[in-house]
Amino acid sequence: MAMTVHLDVVSAETEIFSGLVETIQVTGSEGELGIHPGHAPLITSLQPGMVRVVKQHGEEELIYVAGGILEIQPGSVTVLADTAVRAEDLDEAAAADAKKHAEDKISQGGADLNYAEAAIELAEAIAQLRLIQKLKK
Repeated sequence: MAMTVHLDVVSAETEIFSGLVETIQVTGSEGELGIHPGHAPLITSLQPGMVRVVKQHGEEELIYVAGGILEIQPGSVTVLADTAVRAEDLDEAAAADAKKHAEDKISQGGADLNYAEAAIELAEAIAQLRLIQKLKK
């Protein structure tokens, strides 16, 4: 039997996942992280993107997170997401509209535009679209 670690993926709204997993893949502030049982303790911020979970018996689950915090402890891993959605629940049309809206805001500019907020909106929409495309493959 494969070694496992307990994973909780939660957002302000709900708990998305709680259970034993063999591996976790996530994008942290410094790049891609692959987490296995016995990983060194760590706290890092998360970038908008995919949390790829391989459950206890090899089943894979994909979850979209719009940033947040990852905490790794000896017996558990916690993802505290700003927003978390199961990949199959993402809306491709809404994500494409959000991407276009953010691109339009950035291209139009203006004195009252907050570029940081627009860039975050764009990054979140692109991350959702990438995850949707990955599901289609």
